[in-house]
Amino acid sequence: MKVFLIILIAATAVLAQPKTQSFDRDLPDWTWKTGARKLPKIETIFSVNLFGAKGDGVTNSTKAIQTAIDEASKKGGVVKFEKGIYITGALFLKSNVHLQVSEGVTLLASHDESLYPRKPTRIAGIEMTWLSALINVENVQNVRISGKGTIDGNGQKWWDKYWALRKEFEPKGLRWASDYDAERVRLMLIQNSKDVTVENVSLKRSGFWTVQILYSEQITVDGIKISDNGGPSTDGVDVDSSRYVLIQNCDIDNNDDDICLKAGRDFDGLRVNRPTEFVFIRDNTIRRGAGIISIGSETSGGIRNVVALNNKGIGTGNAVRLKSAKTRGGYIKDILIRGLKLENVTNTFAFTLNWNPSYSYASIPKEITTYPDFWKVMTTQVLPVERGYCDISNIKIQNVEAIGSKKIFTAEGLPDKFIQNVEFTNIKVSGNDAGTIDFAKNWTMNNVNIQTDSGENIKLTKTENVQLPKVRKK
Repeated sequence: MKVFLIILIAATAVLAQPKTQSFDRDLPDWTWKTGARKLPKIETIFSVNLFGAKGDGVTNSTKAIQTAIDEASKKGGVVKFEKGIYITGALFLKSNVHLQVSEGVTLLASHDESLYPRKPTRIAGIEMTWLSALINVENVQNVRISGKGTIDGNGQKWWDKYWALRKEFEPKGLRWASDYDAERVRLMLIQNSKDVTVENVSLKRSGFWTVQILYSEQITVDGIKISDNGGPSTDGVDVDSSRYVLIQNCDIDNNDDDICLKAGRDFDGLRVNRPTEFVFIRDNTIRRGAGIISIGSETSGGIRNVVALNNKGIGTGNAVRLKSAKTRGGYIKDILIRGLKLENVTNTFAFTLNWNPSYSYASIPKEITTYPDFWKVMTTQVLPVERGYCDISNIKIQNVEAIGSKKIFTAEGLPDKFIQNVEFTNIKVSGNDAGTIDFAKNWTMNNVNIQTDSGENIKLTKTENVQLPKVRKK
């Protein structure tokens, strides 16, 4: 097939620059080193329509779109679409390619699972072979995905698949296996790649996680909108054992964690031992979902050096959510969260080291003798037992204003592993209940003022040197 070159413009490489930028002098120097360092520099345009793609909402255009991507990759270029709805399976971007999904363009995921080849990846903290994502940025560099169009995961098929399997598995004591056995198509995967920019596109109805950034570095996610994610495990942006990541100006509404940092699960995560680090999260608006800033529960490789600046939550389940389990190990440390504005958030500050036991602790019933290899991996014990305890420490939360919270503090360490060195400064929260703090040590409250229905303070259990905030009745 001939290569159709419509426009050739030589352009110099540009650093990914934010549209808006909160400024704060008192931030770690590394924050300004996050994000993609360059963009694809060649603007030769490759029209998918000239390679046979049809935006009629019926024709399978996977092969035509992939051919355009492959041709663009030879010298670099922009892959573009005429307005329309394009049915497609998994697409694999290449180095120096700019995928431009412009206004009026929708990429709609096909339900044909044969169009999503199974490839090695990591799912919820465990390395395994799984269905490819709809958009795959794997083992490449200098890639851009942009435009005001829509990438639609068409996820109902995979949501139904999960709920059917979970209904079958749960009575057998296999709740923990449901998320892994029900293979679902992620909307976008960035894996083993660097200098990748995702900006302005609308992402919706993901079959599983929406944007997974795995084993990658120098990644920018800027100005994307995530919506209509009504299904299970439809996380917004997951940063998974990756570094130097910038997430900014996004509008996220989904059914699970909104922005979540992860680093592997249990025995397998401890084996891989790759941290998530140097992550800058700023100027995002978070709506429905399980956590504005969620860290964990996959903590095995460790999560450190994170700054979240000037984010907003509206009706979110949790604002700051730190979670791990007794078999995860690793750490959550050196976290700075500054400038949160919250409305009608269920839990303002939620920390736990014993998260969701029916999911977190895997065991195979004796009557089941045939099962996937990853079941054996997931049920391999972490020894000694203490290696499975996650260290949560050196957490700073500053300048928070919240109204309409239901519970303000929910913190649960372990008898053998306290949550330590958490500092709250300039906090003003109005909510129903002050909440509880259990198994915690060295928590400070500087100018922390809360209002509750009863005027009762936080209930402390098995704590050491935990200060209480000022509380008054509404």
